[in-house]
Amino acid sequence: MTEEMALRTRELRKAYGHIQALRGVDLEVRRGEVFGFLGPNGAGKTTTIRCLLDLIRPDSGELRVLGINPQQDPVGVRARVGYLPGELSLESNQHVEGQLRYYNDLRGRQADWGTIRELARRLELDLSMPIKNLSKGNKQKVGVVQALMHQPELMLLDEPTSGLDPLMQQEVYRLLREARAAGSTVFFSSHILSEVETLADRVAIIRGGIIVEEAEPQQLKGMAVRRVHVRFQHPIDPAPLSRVEGVQLLRDSNGLYATLQVAGEMDGLIKALAAFPVSDFETERPSLEEVFLGYYAGSEEVK
Repeated sequence: MTEEMALRTRELRKAYGHIQALRGVDLEVRRGEVFGFLGPNGAGKTTTIRCLLDLIRPDSGELRVLGINPQQDPVGVRARVGYLPGELSLESNQHVEGQLRYYNDLRGRQADWGTIRELARRLELDLSMPIKNLSKGNKQKVGVVQALMHQPELMLLDEPTSGLDPLMQQEVYRLLREARAAGSTVFFSSHILSEVETLADRVAIIRGGIIVEEAEPQQLKGMAVRRVHVRFQHPIDPAPLSRVEGVQLLRDSNGLYATLQVAGEMDGLIKALAAFPVSDFETERPSLEEVFLGYYAGSEEVK
């Protein structure tokens, strides 16, 4: 484990009975980056985060969080981490302020109350409201505040904007960017593609309990198949284009218009098109959503 790494796992495995939730998860998250952990419900995101905090024990594998083995010193890890679980347990008879004071007491009163009030103001969270009267979105705001209020070195956030309206989602994004600018590391799980695309420096896609890809969001887009629409000045035979490596002819409209599918780099197709009388050229760049769906096409759901 190097000092540059905020967290690291090697061959992390966990089963629930006959269900293999994690099947050898390898992750490295550098200090000071925002790392998106992407996958649908049931892919293994929450299990991974719980293992990192020693809330559950993996069956095998190695893990370090801020240089600490959480199985040997779980209290030390949790004191330095801001954790937002997917389902936050709140005391319904408490008011919001009392609940946040309770969390702050558990952490040795690390958080300044002025910081807590400012976070609540920005998230439009009424500190005087009883927990039992809060909507799902407002309960989520309580979770966000308690995860950020002590300005932790590392944030482990499980679906941080779940239940929030679009305006509040944007405010949470701003808060996380500010935390990163102040030196915090942010590791967040999500199944919202636009969220990962907006926030993350790097992203890992987990499928069936294993990491199937890890890259910057823009790199993932570059790996995806693209569609190219070409209009020609007069009818041509597009067959030579389909012989270019990575190119497949999807549609030919009398030699005047062609739709092509391109896997990988565009260079070969561009060079081939130089020999044709092209009048118009349009490329459909895939969204991260399309990349994600491509990784999951035909896969079985993992519980």
